[in-house]
Amino acid sequence: MSLLALAACSTALPEPAPAPEPAKPIAKPAPAPALAQPQGDWIDWPITAGTWSYRQDERGSIALFGQTGEDAIFIIRCDKARRQLFLSRAGSVAAGATMVLRASAGRASYPASNSGGTPAYAAISVSPMDLMMDRISYSRGRFAVETSGLQSIALPSWPEFSRVVEDCRS
Repeated sequence: MSLLALAACSTALPEPAPAPEPAKPIAKPAPAPALAQPQGDWIDWPITAGTWSYRQDERGSIALFGQTGEDAIFIIRCDKARRQLFLSRAGSVAAGATMVLRASAGRASYPASNSGGTPAYAAISVSPMDLMMDRISYSRGRFAVETSGLQSIALPSWPEFSRVVEDCRS
């Protein structure tokens, strides 16, 4: 028993606990790569994926282009009370931005601004009689939308676009 008593009085220090591992730095996610602008002549750009849909509401009519179940990439709206067309492109722009519309018969540039809604859209307002609306309606299969700071897109010129223009003219 005396051995146990002596063992209990031992002055040996316990082994120290292992030091904690230094904290590993938290990796920040890399920013999304900037979308590459289409190259070459706009008429050769790939058509943006999606389809057109058309509907009427209390304000007039609207055609939306995009993927089913997602927010529209591009919108044309007729506001009958104002007798104005509003063309909107998904995304937001800085002050002084422009939206360039291209069709097989020509191009036009318009000042663009943010619509103020959620999700964000860059928008222009034009008269239903604007010559560019006819150029787009009769364009050879496609038209292009180039907006400052956003990826340029090529859209199919389907009847839904023209229908909204005609609704606003009547």
